[in-house]
Amino acid sequence: MADDQPRLSRSESLHQQVARNIQNDIEAGRLRHDETLKTTRELAKQWGVSVFTINEAMKILIANGLVESRPRSGRKVVAPQQEQHSILRMPNPNVLMIGGYAGSGKTELGRILARRIGWPILDKDTLTRPVVEAALQVMGCSPNDRESKSYLTQIRPREYEALRSAVTENVQCGNSAIVTAPFIRELKDDAWVNRMRTLYDSLGAKVTVVWVYCDIDTMHTYIRHRSAARDASKLDNWPEYAASIDVDFRPNIAHFLVDNSASGNPLREQASTLVSYVLGEAK
Repeated sequence: MADDQPRLSRSESLHQQVARNIQNDIEAGRLRHDETLKTTRELAKQWGVSVFTINEAMKILIANGLVESRPRSGRKVVAPQQEQHSILRMPNPNVLMIGGYAGSGKTELGRILARRIGWPILDKDTLTRPVVEAALQVMGCSPNDRESKSYLTQIRPREYEALRSAVTENVQCGNSAIVTAPFIRELKDDAWVNRMRTLYDSLGAKVTVVWVYCDIDTMHTYIRHRSAARDASKLDNWPEYAASIDVDFRPNIAHFLVDNSASGNPLREQASTLVSYVLGEAK
């Protein structure tokens, strides 16, 4: 397999993994209703698998009603429900704080939830990346640097400050929000957690912490598949990076756990359970 292609975990059949990842992309809105999928050979190259594996994955997606094969048009995404959602209004604003390691699937979960309940999704990278990259270049660093002391001490704290301000502004307007960021250092810091809870309690908002777990092989698959420049350092030094993180970490506070590893239930199902949990907690 070429080094620049996704590596799939062996804990699950390859065609099932490909099908699950494409399904997540559809449910998160990355693949749109009526969009034409890449050709079989293009998908096989993208995933580093055989044409047979892609065809088997397509059979699963077609059987689940998510893909349709049309003569002379190729395979089309079938997701008309993407345009349908009802905004879930709560008596008080709710903040879903979704954390997890890079490639765990936290943004995909956030997108699925946003489509389902209509709350804005505030993703750290989406909100701050252009400014972060410009700031790093001004400092003489690579715009993709996410590991150096300069980034960790000067840039990263400001990213989270901007994210907190965006969340606070929504809550002050009475809006609930879905917030996605690693939150690894933050959820290990009791003082940070207490400040966060005090802030949102003062604004009459409820915070639900969601931790997305993902095994290391599946995480590697996701990171390679998304091909983000900021991940280059991780992928170039994957054994060292994998050894540096604790995939068994869990926040030391009450939280909702989502298992996005190869053996976990589909994100769609876990998102539904999470929504039910939030509704139950709001009563």
